[in-house]
Amino acid sequence: MQQASATKSSVLVLESSAERAAQYSSCLRYLDYKPVLPSEDPSPAKNDSAVAILVGKMRGAENRAIVERLASHYSDLPIIVIDKKTAIGVEASERQVWRTGKRIHKTLIARLLRQAQRYQGIERRRRIVGNSNAIRRVKELIEIVAEFQTNVLIAGDSGTGKELVARTIHGLSDRSDKPFVPINCGAIPSELLESELFGHEKGAFTGAISTRKGRFELAEGGTLFLDEIGDMSLTMQVKLLRVLQERQFEPVGASASKECDVRIIAATHRDLPEAVAKGEFRADLYYRLNVFPIEMPALCKRLSDIPLLLEELLERQGEENGSKLRLSAEALSALANYSWPGNVRELHNLVERLAIMYPSGEIGLSQLPEKFRTISNSCVGGAELDVDQVDVQALMRSKTLKSYLQELESGLIEDALTQSNGVTAKAARMLNLQRTTLDAILSAITED
Repeated sequence: MQQASATKSSVLVLESSAERAAQYSSCLRYLDYKPVLPSEDPSPAKNDSAVAILVGKMRGAENRAIVERLASHYSDLPIIVIDKKTAIGVEASERQVWRTGKRIHKTLIARLLRQAQRYQGIERRRRIVGNSNAIRRVKELIEIVAEFQTNVLIAGDSGTGKELVARTIHGLSDRSDKPFVPINCGAIPSELLESELFGHEKGAFTGAISTRKGRFELAEGGTLFLDEIGDMSLTMQVKLLRVLQERQFEPVGASASKECDVRIIAATHRDLPEAVAKGEFRADLYYRLNVFPIEMPALCKRLSDIPLLLEELLERQGEENGSKLRLSAEALSALANYSWPGNVRELHNLVERLAIMYPSGEIGLSQLPEKFRTISNSCVGGAELDVDQVDVQALMRSKTLKSYLQELESGLIEDALTQSNGVTAKAARMLNLQRTTLDAILSAITED
């Protein structure tokens, strides 16, 4: 049974067949969820106990309209789509959508609903924002690896959001109710790092006036995030490798080992293969950590995400201090031309500074710090920025950000179909989509 509380979590069920809807409802009741059939009510009241929308076979324009209406009404709920041919009309948005393409069974639904509840918890805090191909791929990898106990190595420049990725993996995993313990391996002197990681006994060294637990013990049952692992000394690398191999550690000054059940997620801004070649990082530790690599792209390599990031950051500032900021077309264009060496962290700092200096109103070009007003369109690493990725004027003319993204998606699909001579399967590969997903999008566009 999934729910221990008196009030059961509910799942909204959308299914055109009454027989299949009854089967889904029976499965949900068995798992101790409350099935709700909102399609019976054209104007459903907000259901605060709902954790997900379960969509079965809902084909055709009329049924798709029902799905879109409910998806819009419950905009914060993840969607689980059972029927692979059902078009839901929200694939390109920030909405979390899982497509199973399988027949429903209790184990699958239980797993997806657990993941949906964890996802909701993450959405209430901080989330990975973006709709570019690079960020979509990161999100896919996170969802794939979250339910396993595999070690993960996150690479990327400083400020790209590596810790956010680690926290998201933890939040979607079976360890989500256990501690997430971060430690920056590069910020702690090597002579103190061993004590920080493994703890120490009273009197183990000068200043050890009491027994202290280390990060491994504090993270028991949960996740230990080793940030900037590439800055760890070779001596500590040997000791860490032993812990990863034996799943045991010894506090400094202790005479006995302790067992540990901890998932390891590491991150670095360094090129670890190059560090291995130079003898600065142990090859055996690198291969132990690099079971499932995730690469976080620099912000200048995903400029199309800037409008979404700005919307998220401005909304966050509004919630925290009541500011009501918006950017002019000229200001947004300048930000699109900037190279962002500090990545998302630099964008966050800029928005926070603007919220302090200009609590409300429109931010024009003259209000931006001087460095953002100077065109600097060369990406770190030599890649050229393509300012056309962000059509600023189109964004400012559009009624909503969602409509702008829909126009952007349609343009990408049209270009892919042109280049593939209308072959849908080839166009889907070019767009990194499943062919059935592209068929559903095209069907939705045609019906519109």
